Amino acid sequence: MTPLLLIGAGGLAREALAAIAAVNSVRPAFEVLGFLDDAEARHGEVVDGVEVLGPIDLARELDAQVLICTASSANQDSRMRISRRLGFDDSRYATVVHPAASVAAGVELGAGTVLLACAVITAPQQVGRFVVVMPHVLLTHDDSVADGVTLAGRAALAGNVRVGESAYIGSGALVREGLTVGAGALVGMGAVVLQDVPAGETWAGVPARPLGVTV
Repeated sequence: MTPLLLIGAGGLAREALAAIAAVNSVRPAFEVLGFLDDAEARHGEVVDGVEVLGPIDLARELDAQVLICTASSANQDSRMRISRRLGFDDSRYATVVHPAASVAAGVELGAGTVLLACAVITAPQQVGRFVVVMPHVLLTHDDSVADGVTLAGRAALAGNVRVGESAYIGSGALVREGLTVGAGALVGMGAVVLQDVPAGETWAGVPARPLGVTV
């Protein structure tokens, strides 16, 4: 099995650990060595049976693949920043797909991307690096999801939607066909997006409207 380090020890890391256990139950693939987290108070803590070994930079000293497991609407670009900080080649990053996810043949998943249970990608398309697709997310035909995007639970993109780098689509949000959600944009929970969302803006509501600038 491939040795693996999970960066971050919060909620997403626990979800990724559960997804890895599901993967291993079908076909042994990963041996999780531990979590890495910069919160010194957590070093030595055991989370769901796995130890927090030390800070993120310890990844440079250990011979293992890495999965960056950080996600927050208040810190949308965390995975991209950590990847730049580590400076690893894409070959160092694992890609994890829960066996209960449905991924069409021909879909291209970037390095470091995570698909949790019941995520659905219906047709061939490209999903970027360090993307997090949470449970019951739906991506339909001809969508394009850039690096570092977070799609929270039950978010849905209609066909031919473009989502820019480090954008965050909140739980239950719906995005109409043919639209663009710009880089660094934040779409709130349950929003119904009926027009393009400019880069860096926060939109929420039904229909979604701008609330301000996030970056």
